[in-house]
Amino acid sequence: MAAAALLLLLPIIMVAAPAAAASAAGGEKSTHIKLYWHDVVSGPSPTAVPVARAAATNSSRTGFGAVVVIDDPLTQGPDRKSSKPLGRAQGTYIAAGKDEVSLAMNMNFVFQAGRYNGSTVAIMGRNAVFDAAREMAIVGGTGVFRMARGYAQARTHTLDLKTGDATVEYNLYIKHY
Repeated sequence: MAAAALLLLLPIIMVAAPAAAASAAGGEKSTHIKLYWHDVVSGPSPTAVPVARAAATNSSRTGFGAVVVIDDPLTQGPDRKSSKPLGRAQGTYIAAGKDEVSLAMNMNFVFQAGRYNGSTVAIMGRNAVFDAAREMAIVGGTGVFRMARGYAQARTHTLDLKTGDATVEYNLYIKHY
């Protein structure tokens, strides 16, 4: 019976062993990336577009219930027009706070330049917009960031309260293989 159980577990052991061996051999890497996320909701070419809202959203002081789809530029510096483009942030955010402006973020940072070109980092979490610093989880990745985990720290660089356009500094702290 023990041999039969071992045969059933063998595929699981074979899949888990390389990851454990890589970790034990120091195969895991740590990467820190600082970049800027540009959320443009105004003008003729927005990068963030509302796609749904609840009836109560119209009377909510926090925008509670709004769903926004994004394809935001990611750049090396805070000036979107003069900074080197690094990629796009693609995904959604949802106004999830009834009593404060708080977003449920679900986005992929898609790198399209430099040493991370073709790789992605998946970010999910709560973003209390008016807090000085916010942390969200890095829950996965592809390419260079395969099996990524870690956290993203966001700090608002600029926010135009009239247009809603924002530039946010992101620091990504990534563990990956």
